[in-house]
Amino acid sequence: MTVATGQCCAPIAREPLSETDAAELAVLLKAVADPVRLRLLSMIGSHSGGEACVCDLTDAFNLTAPTISHHLKVLRTAGLIDCERRGTWVYYWIIPAAVARLGALFTPLAEPATT
Repeated sequence: MTVATGQCCAPIAREPLSETDAAELAVLLKAVADPVRLRLLSMIGSHSGGEACVCDLTDAFNLTAPTISHHLKVLRTAGLIDCERRGTWVYYWIIPAAVARLGALFTPLAEPATT
């Protein structure tokens, strides 16, 4: 079976990634390849107001606060989220361009024609 790799296909299937793009995207993919981090990213992104306090995140997991902090740091280091300390709490939000870049890797430009 032959699959056409025209404009309808996701970028990963249209042309080979450059070394630089592959290295940058691998960091993002590695960061979300953990179920806890993927859930954290989803929880932050879907939280009311577009940002979440760490206090809103920790209760959802049966993990220690330092473990949650580690996972948040991995997401932050990868450039998927950012944060700000406000008093005693830290608030997190998604960096839209980074998440969009990750999503765009697998998103076709158009739906393939059906026959």
